[in-house]
Amino acid sequence: MHRQEANVKVGIVGFGYWGPKIVRNFSELPDAELSWIVDQDPGRLGRAQAQHSGVRTSQCFEEMLLSNVDAVAIATPVRTHHALARAALLAGKHVMVEKPLTASSAQAEDLVELAEDRGLTLMVGHTFQYNAAVRALHQIVASGEIGDIYYIDAARLNLGLFQRDINVLWDLAPHDLSILLYLLECEPVEVSARGSAHVAPGVHDVVYVELRFPGNLLAHLHLSWLDPCKVRRVTIVGSKKMVVYNDVAQEEKIRIYDKGVDRPYETDRFSDFHLTYRYGGVNVPYIAFEEPLRAQCAHFIACAATGMRSESDGRMGLKVVRILEHVDRSLQNGGHREKFERVFAAADARINGTPPASRDAPVLLPAEAAL
Repeated sequence: MHRQEANVKVGIVGFGYWGPKIVRNFSELPDAELSWIVDQDPGRLGRAQAQHSGVRTSQCFEEMLLSNVDAVAIATPVRTHHALARAALLAGKHVMVEKPLTASSAQAEDLVELAEDRGLTLMVGHTFQYNAAVRALHQIVASGEIGDIYYIDAARLNLGLFQRDINVLWDLAPHDLSILLYLLECEPVEVSARGSAHVAPGVHDVVYVELRFPGNLLAHLHLSWLDPCKVRRVTIVGSKKMVVYNDVAQEEKIRIYDKGVDRPYETDRFSDFHLTYRYGGVNVPYIAFEEPLRAQCAHFIACAATGMRSESDGRMGLKVVRILEHVDRSLQNGGHREKFERVFAAADARINGTPPASRDAPVLLPAEAAL
């Protein structure tokens, strides 16, 4: 695909909680032209009109698809993602969808296949992949500075925001799963989860997830809508050093600890077993601030304009959804361990094979699609 000479015209679907933030970022990007805002709620649409005069607004998604917009950003409930994204791709639009990509892996596979067949960008809003601190963390891990990773512990806690159509796993885990896939560059081999529902019957608001990766690397996630403190933290313990990423910290978001335990030489005699503990200093690397959502939106525009593959493309989104499905299955089955096979070892045959007969069937948009 050749670079476009004109700015990429963007339409936004959904002006609820996250949509206005996306609108603001696209409106401020020099290579983007904010053209449309769609929402079925008259009150939200009125606020959009007041804040962004000159931008077309509508309650009709199909009206926007018939326009000359080049790209569509979808910030609506998860249950609507597949229908909206599919309709946009069929209309020849590049698509950015908020996390998670879809409510099922079958839906995600359908979108990935459709986007790849038509040469269109399908990108998922895994915003933390565009966070400067997470990108620095990736460099630290890749450099070998912390050595072999023993385990990773992540916590994403807050009081709310409770969702109507998904549990805390589907709401918060996509962030940490995308971070893990980005840092480790591999998928888990086994997952399990336990949790509880305290507020809404049957809707888990506290979940503990265990993921086992190749090399017996263990990752643990603590997710909660029911915690007094806002916590956004990832701890990585390695054979050489340890690192803590604290997204809530105003400064010092990454701290590298020269601490650890040196293994003794091999011996069969317990009396010869001596451990050496290291209590070194703490290194705090400088990280220049850039709004992650701004970086994400700019990346989407660049992908739409040039045809380059997104760092959080549909395939990454599919991996996250597949992991979520396995974890959720374990959650519903009392923590039963679920074996996990590499997504594209199985999915490539379907994605690159014969398209399903229904792929060009008319898309019926749900009535609440722009909520």
